[in-house]
Amino acid sequence: MLKKYFAILILIFLSWLLPISAIAQSEINNNIVIAQNSSPNLWDLLFGPQQKKSQPAQPSKKTITRTTPRATVPAAVPDIVKSPNATRLMVFGDSLAVDLANGLERFYANDENLIIIGKGVGSSGFVRDDFFDWNAALKAEIAADSFDIAIVMMGINDKQALLVNGKSAKPLSDEWKAAYSARIDGFLAQLRSAGKPTIWLGMPPMALPKFSASIVQISSLQRLSAFAFGAEFIDIYERFTDESGKYSSRGPDISGQQVLMRKSDGIHFSRAGADKLAFFINIALKKFYQGGTISLAIIDPLEGTDAQLLKRPPFQGLGQLRLLEVAGAVMPLNNSALR
Repeated sequence: MLKKYFAILILIFLSWLLPISAIAQSEINNNIVIAQNSSPNLWDLLFGPQQKKSQPAQPSKKTITRTTPRATVPAAVPDIVKSPNATRLMVFGDSLAVDLANGLERFYANDENLIIIGKGVGSSGFVRDDFFDWNAALKAEIAADSFDIAIVMMGINDKQALLVNGKSAKPLSDEWKAAYSARIDGFLAQLRSAGKPTIWLGMPPMALPKFSASIVQISSLQRLSAFAFGAEFIDIYERFTDESGKYSSRGPDISGQQVLMRKSDGIHFSRAGADKLAFFINIALKKFYQGGTISLAIIDPLEGTDAQLLKRPPFQGLGQLRLLEVAGAVMPLNNSALR
């Protein structure tokens, strides 16, 4: 009987124990899943999982957009509309005349009564007329009535052999000088016959001493011809030298500041140098150009006489202007001649 009761008690215990084991197994399975998902560290296994502190919100970083400051663009200077009846100033010559024309355009940019026409031809001159014939070119311009005043500057390409009666004349020989002067005379004679006022710029010093010495001789021939045919000659040589009278790449500009006057080749003019040339042209131009009108006549007291074509020396000193008036320089119509 006892065995029967004991068996019943064992059955009752087992029936109670089975649900507990099922619940435990379920817990174990759940813990395994959690463990797989959360991967707790050693601290969590020993003391239980820590509650994560809420991280304070990070202040949002302001994106600073740095804008590169724009270069200040100067206000565009309005182009001056030239008058339909503006005086036409034409610049003849070699690459130096190109520099000069650029300076004159800047100088007279605001003068509506004066227009600059550049006719500079690089590598040209009075010697190589097979390359470019200046006397023929001038004849065409006069025939077309394309200008009112002539500015001339050339000579840097003229130290070359010149054909004289089919023979080559050595540069700067007496035979060469006579033929060279004859070509300049022919050029200036056309201008005088056409009634075109003419300003001729002499040559500046050059960086190479030998070349500079040759250019000085060429410029002196141009001076003699200019005076003989009533052109206004401007000697700029000393304006581009140092205190010892030698070539200098720097010098005072039109405002008196020491700046670069010549380009690195030791021949051509910088922007400031060309502006300085324009300043000298303006001084000479005032003698017969005023306010958009040309009040002058080109006269020669010796015209019609045997002395007309004689060479007239380049007078120097304070009496130069008065002597040149007698010799045939430009004389204003509205002023009485100086005596």
